Amino acid sequence: MSHTLEWKTRLHLFEEDGTTKARATLDTGTTTLAGHGAAHRNPADPDVPEIGDELAAGRALRDLGRQLLDIADRDIEGVDAPSSAETGPVLGWSL
Repeated sequence: MSHTLEWKTRLHLFEEDGTTKARATLDTGTTTLAGHGAAHRNPADPDVPEIGDELAAGRALRDLGRQLLDIADRDIEGVDAPSSAETGPVLGWSL
């Protein structure tokens, strides 16, 4: 069975007073999720905005990924399959 979808993601970054914040959104067409991340520059460190962007974006995407995996785990449990918490990581549909 062939299955094709397009999920849209957006990543918003903004910096203020040495703190970079990021919001990553995922729109599946039926659900929208938002992940958040932040990076705080030590005042003694050099001002390299790219590092704050990378850290905040990575943390926002990791938060978004965790939410998506949590939803998938609940969906797996809903069809009476063992969850990844019970079985650990394996190949196939399990998490």
